[in-house]
This record gives sequence, C-alpha cells and structure tokens, in this order.
Amino acid sequence: MHSSDQEILQLIQSPLGKEIGFRKLIEKYQSRVYQVIRRMVLIHEDADDLTQSTFIKAFQHIGKFQGNSSLFTWLYRIATNETLTFLDKKKKRYFFSIDDHQEKMESYLDQSGSMDGDEIQKKLQKALLTLPEKQRLVFHMKYQDDLTYDAISEITGTSVGALKASYHHAVKKIEDFLKDE
Repeated sequence: MHSSDQEILQLIQSPLGKEIGFRKLIEKYQSRVYQVIRRMVLIHEDADDLTQSTFIKAFQHIGKFQGNSSLFTWLYRIATNETLTFLDKKKKRYFFSIDDHQEKMESYLDQSGSMDGDEIQKKLQKALLTLPEKQRLVFHMKYQDDLTYDAISEITGTSVGALKASYHHAVKKIEDFLKDE
C-alpha cells in the first residue's frame, strides 16, 4: 500500500525514519519519474541513470522542499532539470550538432526493439526529435502527462503564456513533420 506524501515526508523528517521514508518515496514515484525521463532521452540506460540521479538529488535536497507543490511535482522538476543538463552535456561532450543528435536518436528508434514498434508511434517519436528540447518537454508534459499549464509552469519556472506558445509551436512542427512523411 502506498503512503501519502504527508506520511512519507513525516518519515523522512524523523531521524529514525529517514531511510524508510526515502524507500517509500522511491517505491511510489520511481516508475513515473523514469517514464518522464525516458521520453526525453529514449535510451533505457540513460533514463535509468538519470532516475537514480534524480532520487539522489532529492535525498540531498529534501530539506529545501517547502510543500508548495506535491512531491511528484518537485521530483518532476528535478528530473526535468537533470535530463536537460544531461542532454546539453552529452551534445557538448560528443560535439553533436542538433542534426547529428537527431539523426543518432532516429537511428536508435529504427533499430530499437524496446520502443513500441508500430509505425505511427515511431513517426511521432521521430517528429518529437525534431523539436527543441524545451518544446519537446512541454509537449510531453501537456499531451502525454496531461498536466495543466499551471502545473507545467510550476515545474519549469516558465510563464503560462510562454508554455502555451511552446506547445502551439510544437504541435505545428509535429503536424508539418507528419505531413511531409
């Protein structure tokens, strides 16, 4: 049985319950955090590493959690920041141009048996790879996670107006890509 966020926080804040509290936090949210990250990086091993980094960072900074949002929103924000930082470092480390990175990820989609294999899903994934990372992130949050613009704003620290514009541009680019295919 899953504990509530409040119960988890109470455990974490007690010296004797901290480890149990974090175990419960991970049990409750690990799968959802992994899915958020996986949609951005596609590769299981990277998503797995970033999920672990997210929970390590959460462990290190739980004292700064003020309860202004849900624990998942807070974890989502950490996961998003970890993922965007990872993608930036990866591009710089391997001197990827945007096009090279996109091509490499498309190749992974074509060869990977781990993604849902139907053609429509692959085309959507390829279309998503054409988007700048922040637009892709907003698209995932709005379309796939069904988050409100207010929730996305809280996670990303971006204004609702800017998020609506990013989502609109993302949808338009996806539509154009799919028409050209």
